[in-house]
Amino acid sequence: MNKAEVLEIRKQFTPDRCTIDHICGCYVDGEKNKRLVFRKAFQSLPDEEMFKYLDIFKHTLSGVFGKTLINLEFPIDQEEEGGTQEFLLRLRDSHLEDDALIDEFYEKIIANYIYGENYLIILVHAVYDVPGMTKDGIEMEDASDTIYDYILCSICPVKLSEAALGYNEKTNDIEDRIRDWIVDKNPGKGFLFPAFIERNADIHNMLYFSKKADDIQPEFIQALFGGQPPMSAPAQKDLFEELVQEAIGEEADYDVMKNIHDNLATMIEDHEDESEPLELTKEDVRHLLRDSGVPDERMDFFDKKYEEVVGEEDCQLLATNIAHTRKFDIEAPNVIIKVAPDRTDLVETKIIDGRQCLVIAVDDHIEVNGVNVRTFIK
Repeated sequence: MNKAEVLEIRKQFTPDRCTIDHICGCYVDGEKNKRLVFRKAFQSLPDEEMFKYLDIFKHTLSGVFGKTLINLEFPIDQEEEGGTQEFLLRLRDSHLEDDALIDEFYEKIIANYIYGENYLIILVHAVYDVPGMTKDGIEMEDASDTIYDYILCSICPVKLSEAALGYNEKTNDIEDRIRDWIVDKNPGKGFLFPAFIERNADIHNMLYFSKKADDIQPEFIQALFGGQPPMSAPAQKDLFEELVQEAIGEEADYDVMKNIHDNLATMIEDHEDESEPLELTKEDVRHLLRDSGVPDERMDFFDKKYEEVVGEEDCQLLATNIAHTRKFDIEAPNVIIKVAPDRTDLVETKIIDGRQCLVIAVDDHIEVNGVNVRTFIK
């Protein structure tokens, strides 16, 4: 799925567009005990309650692709009877009216979700009548010929509200406020099945959500959805930095690192108009390093490190996960230089009086501890 496809589904989570028919929930305590199980007709909920659920669903489909939103493709064996995809299909096709199937789903989550506190599992079923679209991108509500039948799961932390004083309107007094168990509107995990790709249901794929990019819980993904869990965004960044360090070696050149930063930024910028995020294969990374000035004789070290960490399978790295798009920092003992990521040209290396130095071009004012000083010192 891409941004546009996620946005189209998110737009359905409003009272006037909502097509959710059933909602199920399971409240689990920190000891993995089911404290409450419910199933309701979504449209029968009071308005204020419905609005709060819709807000949770919007947050479940929010984030950055490759970091908090991850596309997952089911392995072929998981589409056979007894597989994870086949189970989710049965769950969807039941329209959440099979209590035994729903309970089996809860048990799968409780057994594999790592969270030591209370949480609420929310599962909804909806049928979206996909409107037709003109060439200009205008929706035609009366020209639909596609039905998107899906389920959405949100797993929300449930925490005790803070102790505080409050105003009691009945007694007209300030009193100790009753502490409540509050469902966080920001889910920790969630998923959409099947995926909504090219404005159609794709039962071979799903979209996974993790609030924290560095805590995608690979074991949880593997248990519920099958297949090899993806590499998290921080892990991709660490891998790329290992590969770069191994390729450039101990005698790393500042200009090479600057070139890698600039070339990667250019690749991302050139790809901005594409619907799919930019992913780099092993060969793409090799070309990036070579184009940035890493000598050919060092590429053998890159290959060795890649095989050591990744193995024989090619691992695609999301460009936005490995690039420092918001900073370009240079650190030396007792000195940190922060440069705008698009102005690396302001810093260069020079040999002055026999010493290697960083030279910073200054064409405007200089501030020292917030005070403007002269640009040129005599």
